Amino acid sequence: MILEYILLAMLREPKTGYTLKNEFDQGERHFWSAELSQIYPALQRMEKRGWLKSTLEPSDKGPERRVYSRTKAGAKALSKWLRSDPIVGMERFAYIAQLIYMDQLDDLDVTLRFLKKLRDLLADKLELLSSAETAMAALPGFPNKLNNEDFHGRLSLRMGVLSLSAKVQWCDESIQRVSARLAKERKYA
Repeated sequence: MILEYILLAMLREPKTGYTLKNEFDQGERHFWSAELSQIYPALQRMEKRGWLKSTLEPSDKGPERRVYSRTKAGAKALSKWLRSDPIVGMERFAYIAQLIYMDQLDDLDVTLRFLKKLRDLLADKLELLSSAETAMAALPGFPNKLNNEDFHGRLSLRMGVLSLSAKVQWCDESIQRVSARLAKERKYA
């Protein structure tokens, strides 16, 4: 259901499902993931609900494309969702589940490799968001005189940077702890 509200919000102006997917890959993927196989059914559900309307338009690259627009009912649903209380506890981190149960391998070398790989992945994401934050700092009026869209984007981007910074720091600490434990085990082996 959250995906539907995110799509509603992304439809400030009419877009195709493919365009929405590309935008997801550029921005929204940092906080929510969605594939075309999820996006198209969500768009169809919203259209049936009356939140969207679609039209077929010619395409430069082949068959006609379906373009979706937010209706008044969709704008009302989005407004209600945006005015609701924050939704927390929805985050899922598969790597935490992997780490919790990694004891079943009884191999700290695997744990160490896993944490180092995770750290590299998170650090790459952090670098990407930090670069975006640096670019945003060059906008006129940064930060307090940004337009509303950029201002809210900045608030969200900052959360991503701080969150990833904390996760990278946790990886560094965990790598040190696992390395120390491995050294101790090898000393007494």
